[in-house]
Amino acid sequence: MELIFFDLDGTLLNKASELTPFTRETLTLLSKKNVAYSIATGRTMLSAQSVLSGHRFNLPHVFNNGVTVWDPKNNFVSFDNLLCASEISTIIECALKEKIAPFVNTIVRHQNGDIEHHIYHGHLHHHIEQNLVDKYLAKTSANLQPLSSLPENSQITNISMIGDAKIIKKIWQYLNEFDSLIAYSGPATEGDHFSWMDVHHKLANKGSAVENLKKQLGASSLICFGDSDNDLSMFSLADEAYATANAKPSIKESASAVIGHHDEDGVAHFLRERFSL
Repeated sequence: MELIFFDLDGTLLNKASELTPFTRETLTLLSKKNVAYSIATGRTMLSAQSVLSGHRFNLPHVFNNGVTVWDPKNNFVSFDNLLCASEISTIIECALKEKIAPFVNTIVRHQNGDIEHHIYHGHLHHHIEQNLVDKYLAKTSANLQPLSSLPENSQITNISMIGDAKIIKKIWQYLNEFDSLIAYSGPATEGDHFSWMDVHHKLANKGSAVENLKKQLGASSLICFGDSDNDLSMFSLADEAYATANAKPSIKESASAVIGHHDEDGVAHFLRERFSL
């Protein structure tokens, strides 16, 4: 069995963070041909589900770059390498010092199987942060609460931020100096002068999560699609790894081949040819 994992942003999604009708149709054709596929994304479970609505990925999903794995069939969530108390304090203190609001992402799993998403955030200093709350988070099922309400011993998957690109870069450089942390960053959709950043435990990565799922599902080979640094860990173990035309140079160098641009349904066009859909 061939098993495919797609990155989302910059890969399967277009620049509007959407699955185009052509891509949705292609995935449906892939399913009808009994080709197994799922996603491996840096997005949180909550964020990813909002952009994937309308198309069901039946196999386990990898979120937060491997921190969280969700099995949709059994509605079961598992965690690996959650942030510890000292790491949480380091990230939050650094953000607050630079007057950037940290968004602390937690998942609460109840005994009956229900899953709740709680996001605790600091004081919103800038309109870009308020826009994140009003335009995106407030429209999801997330329970938004002030950072002061964060319970002790919370299961924290990652901490996110958004703000002035220069300030985010400064925080990114600082946090990546810690052996136990990894921070990823990129331009925000609002413009290059703003950047987002996501921080989680360094041991968590897409590669380890994808490899575990490959073994669990009994797949004989692994095919991966991606565009950025957080995809390298799964590229390194994939039998076939494909970078989109918009991918970073280092990703293209690590890929089996470079395919079309993410905003031109590059992955979908490749799949139709590769699997004769």
